[in-house]
Amino acid sequence: MLQRLCGVGLILGTLFFAASLTPSLVPRTVQIQGLLAGLCMALGYGIGVLLRRLWNYLELPQAPASLRARTNAVLLVLCAAVVIVFLWLAAPWQNAVRAGMDLPPLPRSYPFKLFVLALVTFVVLLFLGRLIGYAMRRTAALLRRFIPRRFANALGVTIAAVLLWMLARDLLFSRVMQGLDASYRELDELIEPERPQPDDPGRTGSAASLVEWEELGRAGREFVASGPSVADITALTGRDARQPLRVYVGLRSGEDATGRAELALAELKRQGGFDRKVLVIITPTGTGWVDPSAMDALEYMHDGDVASVAMQYSYLSSPLSLLVHPEVGATSARALFDAVYGYWTSLPRDQRPRLYLHGLSLGAMNSERSTQVFQMFEDPISGALWSGPPFQSTLWRSLTESRNPGSPKWLPQVGDGRLVRFMNQQGTTLPADAPWGVMRLMYLQYADDAIVFFDVRDAWRRPEWLDPPRGPGVSPTLRWYPVVTMMQVALDMMLAMDTPPGHGHVYAPEHYTQAWAEVTGITHWSAEDLEKLKRHLAEVARKNMEGEGGKEDAYDNRGG
Repeated sequence: MLQRLCGVGLILGTLFFAASLTPSLVPRTVQIQGLLAGLCMALGYGIGVLLRRLWNYLELPQAPASLRARTNAVLLVLCAAVVIVFLWLAAPWQNAVRAGMDLPPLPRSYPFKLFVLALVTFVVLLFLGRLIGYAMRRTAALLRRFIPRRFANALGVTIAAVLLWMLARDLLFSRVMQGLDASYRELDELIEPERPQPDDPGRTGSAASLVEWEELGRAGREFVASGPSVADITALTGRDARQPLRVYVGLRSGEDATGRAELALAELKRQGGFDRKVLVIITPTGTGWVDPSAMDALEYMHDGDVASVAMQYSYLSSPLSLLVHPEVGATSARALFDAVYGYWTSLPRDQRPRLYLHGLSLGAMNSERSTQVFQMFEDPISGALWSGPPFQSTLWRSLTESRNPGSPKWLPQVGDGRLVRFMNQQGTTLPADAPWGVMRLMYLQYADDAIVFFDVRDAWRRPEWLDPPRGPGVSPTLRWYPVVTMMQVALDMMLAMDTPPGHGHVYAPEHYTQAWAEVTGITHWSAEDLEKLKRHLAEVARKNMEGEGGKEDAYDNRGG
């Protein structure tokens, strides 16, 4: 049996396994770490097997079977020693990341459970790999009856690979996507008993509204039914306040994006949104979710004199929405912007609100794409706040790559900061009194947000965000390993929504508060008052999560 093992595969698989246990941007549960370690080990072993097959295909010299068996036995012992050492180090590495997020340490059973899960994952993947290899060999054997051996081998591998791809794409992938779309649609239609239809005729979804309550969707009902009241704002600020206006149009409210955008504009005008001091066009995440931490902060700071409008474009979570229909979100965001901006520009400049854009995650990327700067040369908007822009965001990537020399990738400085600034938990790189231009664009991002900083090129090159100094939350023990680091960060994207607020892809209300204060140019709030608001919003967010049964339930509608 030992002679059947691939020695190169053992070495590469063990190295990949060991590297996968090193820390990355966010802490991993034992289940996730076990799956990742098993996957990396299988990948390394598979690469070794392919290299051995290539060696055999080139008909290079082969070692005797007895020597291969003895060599593999020695390699097996050495690889087992490496595995034990890295399993022993795995818990301290993960605890260092968890300590940075104020999370409790892992239990002592962590390494044992991790190894069992990794081993099971490796064995399953190894079985599947050998099953695929058997199919390729059988196909090649049939072809060798009619064509030369080497050509038959190459053609057999190609045919088997194409058949497997078609099976995965047309049967598995399409069926899974159809099932997920149906499930998300049913979830979106659920009417939560804790959110009754509004009685106030000035609210979206009320009996007087142009938008039906049932057609708002789950995220839309959450958005319009939540937020601070006049009493809440006055109690905190001691000043008179207005009731914030929140307009939302669900996916079932119109046949296409243009129709839904026109409905949103009509509802916004009905509620008097253009009579407010501040107007925000929001592009939600994939499911239609709008981060309450962002809008609550803005509404408090402007004494409720704020109107906001959002439009749903998908039932799926952001990753699935981007995978299944990547252009729908941008098309929807562009339709809403064109409708609102077109009417806004028709109003006298001294009698209209200041107009801003906002989006989180996929919403930030689609909000970016909703307009072009040259479109607003004659009549620019006041600014935008984009939080957690995904790594595929075109404008974000362009600005990051053209940053000033010496500024880190995780907090770039572009030009003199008059047009665009980047901010994290610690603020921006510019002094508080640094002048802005006519339009203020702000990116709020965390250095440990894998959704922002993932890059396929990390498989073969060291990412720039690992250069010193490192951003807040990025472990000093994090190292780059070819292929493995890319896989780690890819997995971190799946876990980025499970971090405490202020880390990963969970943007904290206190950071939204500071960002909106800069973007909207707040001057009537003292530093002490802003700190009071930050503490209040953080406490509200904490109570909301506890009241909804914990983070998993409280954020199940976010959609990434």
